Amino acid sequence: MPANESTAVDEPTPNASLTGKVRALLQRGGAFLVVGAIGFVVDAGTYNLLVFVGGEGPLFHAPLVAKIISIGVATVVTYFGNKWWTYSDHRGDTGARHILVYALLNVLAIGLQLGCLGFSRYVLGLDSPLADNVSGTLIGQAVAMGFRFWAYGKFVFTRPALGANNA
Repeated sequence: MPANESTAVDEPTPNASLTGKVRALLQRGGAFLVVGAIGFVVDAGTYNLLVFVGGEGPLFHAPLVAKIISIGVATVVTYFGNKWWTYSDHRGDTGARHILVYALLNVLAIGLQLGCLGFSRYVLGLDSPLADNVSGTLIGQAVAMGFRFWAYGKFVFTRPALGANNA
């Protein structure tokens, strides 16, 4: 084979590069969804224990406080899941700036989730377990997860790890 034919075969095509990027995005998105599903179970379980255990739980009359606690517990779980799996090919700083950015993004995400629950509870007047779980946990967490996926990749886990393949 002439030398120039062999080089033409070895060069990646633009479509192959795009396909690799789409595949990497889908893999990262899938990992993020699995970690998010685990966070969802932790959030919903903690919230329901605090608000509805035994009919009226210890924080039945303080659902927003209960949601802050449940989101906080779920956030710790999902942080480590995302750090060790979803964004394992990226290194995040461990200094004060990294922690501050992570905390700020999660406060914003918590605000999105609380907004959904608060709207349902205080604007629509819905306070049943089903209404709280649909508005605060299902809808609120979906909105917050979309925000977190975008924000974590953009602001928290920003740099590829040394030697990582950036497909």
